[in-house]
Amino acid sequence: MLGILRKKPVDKLIEVLGKGRVKTSLVERKLYAYDATPIPIERALPSAVVFPESHEEVTLLVKVCYEEGIPIFPRGAGSGLTGGAVPTLEKGVVVSFERMNRFELNLDNATAEVQPGVITAQFQEQVERLGLFYPPDPSSYKYSTLGGNIAENAGGPRCLKYGVTREYVLGLTAVVKEGQTLRTGNPVIKDVAGYDITKLLVGSEGTLGLITSATLKLIPKPKARSTALALFNNLEDVGRAVTKIFTSGIFPSALEFMDSDAIRAVEDYKPVGLPRVEALLLIEVDGSPQGVAEDIKGIEELLKPMGVEVRTARSKEEEEKLWSARKSLGPALGNLRSGKINEDIVIPRIYLSEAIPRFREIARKYELLMVIFGHIGDGNLHVNLLYDKSNPEEEHRAERAVDEVFEVALRYQGSITGEHGVGLTKKKFLKWQFGEVGYELLKGIKMLFDPKNLFNPGKVVEL
Repeated sequence: MLGILRKKPVDKLIEVLGKGRVKTSLVERKLYAYDATPIPIERALPSAVVFPESHEEVTLLVKVCYEEGIPIFPRGAGSGLTGGAVPTLEKGVVVSFERMNRFELNLDNATAEVQPGVITAQFQEQVERLGLFYPPDPSSYKYSTLGGNIAENAGGPRCLKYGVTREYVLGLTAVVKEGQTLRTGNPVIKDVAGYDITKLLVGSEGTLGLITSATLKLIPKPKARSTALALFNNLEDVGRAVTKIFTSGIFPSALEFMDSDAIRAVEDYKPVGLPRVEALLLIEVDGSPQGVAEDIKGIEELLKPMGVEVRTARSKEEEEKLWSARKSLGPALGNLRSGKINEDIVIPRIYLSEAIPRFREIARKYELLMVIFGHIGDGNLHVNLLYDKSNPEEEHRAERAVDEVFEVALRYQGSITGEHGVGLTKKKFLKWQFGEVGYELLKGIKMLFDPKNLFNPGKVVEL
């Protein structure tokens, strides 16, 4: 007697969601197998790419995947740098949230209800037109999604003053194991009921469930903003200058650092007239017009005795040009070498003047070009190790140097990541930071939410 032919798992997804939601063409499967991670990583061709358009469709998707044992790899815009959205198992499916891109604003409550596919910049622009403010501003904000920002707990220059994404997520709706719906938090500022599951899901990189909507906190838009450049002829003075600014009582909204190689890379890539100095700080202050003027003047007076020149942008166009230089640093480094490892470690500010020379020593030891820039105000540095992809031996040296970069960060009581997440590329270092006890607890949380290990398997923790 002929046996009953069993449907393939992907066919079952098509049956439940429809052909319009489930794509199996080779082109789409290949396109969605990549994100923005700049180094070679383990990846697989997914069996399908799924495009849900509602919470109900995500629920159906997860139910089928949990019944059939199909790994789920959630994806925002694919702008992540640690392989968080990359599929690692061929039988898995990529879930793209690009069609879930709607949001509603509640001006009276200063909150917003957003779907995960909303583009960060488009959301910010609409919010600011109405006199409110959503501060998180990752470098990818023009194309990254709020869902991806939440999954990675994204930061950006403004998080120095305003905090990272986690500070603005009041509640979430997610689909967890077996297609169950989990709702956390409420549209209120104060809520201390039970464990803070909302904050646990923020930054979980899609390993605990699929977020289908979020309640975000909005704040009043600052009335004025000003940007200045501080120019340094001595690299070691930068850390001391940062400490001096903060101990003065001035609280910049952003404080960005670029070394001489970063300045050169930007000027060669997209010239904006940055001075060729040993290092610079890009400083932004915001608040009332009077307060902003006083803060800029105060910074000039603080740094002048150190021999540091401070130049203030005289127009909005000039400010935008300076910030475009900072935002274009990532692609600019591609002109220096064909390969790049970009690690976003965090160092307490009090140790910056000691730690930055240690990183330079690592570069000299492994005979590599190292470019350092980043959010120095909160100690979040982007340490870039550049190498020639056609030289396997040089690439190997870069990989060995990365281990020492993380060792230095942890030696100074820092962190292996400030905003890029763990994903695939930093998994082995997470245990270094958490230790055996902490790492086992992380694994236990993962198994509680996802006992079959189907949500973004292979990321963050190794089971």
